[in-house]
Amino acid sequence: MSLEFLTFSACYRKIQGCINVQIVNLSPLTMPQRKIIHVDCDCFYAAVEMRDDPSLRDVPLAVGGDGGRGVVTTCNYKARAFGVRSAMPGSEARRLCPGLVTVPPDMARYRAASQQVMAILREMTDLVEPLSLDEAFLDVSDITDHRGSATLMARHLRERVRQEVGITISAGVAPNKFLAKIASDWRKPDGLFVITPEQVSEFVESLPVEKLFGVGQVTAAKLHSMGVKTCGDMQLLGVDTLIEKFGKQGYRLFEMAAGRDERPVIVSRIAKSVSVERTFAQDLPDKTACETVLPALVADLNLRLTRKGRQKPIHKLFVKIRYSDFSTHTLERVRESVAEPVVADYQPLLDELVTRTDRPVRLLGVGVRFRNDEAPVTQLRLFD
Repeated sequence: MSLEFLTFSACYRKIQGCINVQIVNLSPLTMPQRKIIHVDCDCFYAAVEMRDDPSLRDVPLAVGGDGGRGVVTTCNYKARAFGVRSAMPGSEARRLCPGLVTVPPDMARYRAASQQVMAILREMTDLVEPLSLDEAFLDVSDITDHRGSATLMARHLRERVRQEVGITISAGVAPNKFLAKIASDWRKPDGLFVITPEQVSEFVESLPVEKLFGVGQVTAAKLHSMGVKTCGDMQLLGVDTLIEKFGKQGYRLFEMAAGRDERPVIVSRIAKSVSVERTFAQDLPDKTACETVLPALVADLNLRLTRKGRQKPIHKLFVKIRYSDFSTHTLERVRESVAEPVVADYQPLLDELVTRTDRPVRLLGVGVRFRNDEAPVTQLRLFD
């Protein structure tokens, strides 16, 4: 038995009793429940190609894979029905799907679409953790928009991406990152799946161990040889046995098998702006109605600024409006002396932006942009 295992196992047993005592003494009020959304663009590169060239929508399509040595970076669902997959050699993809249409990757267009998607996510919350160009986690635990419902927030984000970017995203809603990521894949493409805190135990019980992060073919085969095929089986096996067989990874596997994941959403980007907006169930009939709801929007903006950005110097104010025909317009002006925006600061922008006072309005938003923010650093992923 390795020294590393002895050390970890001994430490685990030593603190296990303390952990159990702490959990007994904690009440729901001291253990706030997270609300995590994971969004994943459906066949992202291929989706952008089909958006920009409608003739590609009804054919099996692969991005990349052209030529003798090329590999597929992603493909649409028509191609996937033939067995075509990401990272597959193009020659193999064409053998499986003789009618496969291939196009070369255009990273500039994919980055532009990704920036649009991420901007929409960050209007919902600053707590966004991009994993690649086409997926991200959001922590919406403290967001009060959409009645505080993470499910309604996910629906809103999916609709906005569809309308404004022209592609579809799938979303998963859960109490933690591990389950949210699994949920986003549950009803792909163009799906939404929700795992509530009350459903976690039942959901993970029948979940195949292959769904756990870090369980590849080798680990899965080892678990199967132990009679473990589901997370329920893993829970019955017990944490001590898992630690004995897999070392430190065994404890992490046991926690995931129980549906537990305490990893926070990690923001790798300094917020450049804060905004609030409202999509109205019934269009506002005219500019006068917009002026009526403006004070509530500004109040919500200042509340969000208090939580997230009051110490940052404001550089610009902006107003965003979407009309009933879904055309969207934004106007911003430099206002560096503003410490706490008031309605009078936004009225001139609204006056300048709304040129037709009787045009129905679907969405209205206000926001601020900060000064001296750094550019985000994110890692791009080659295969979608």
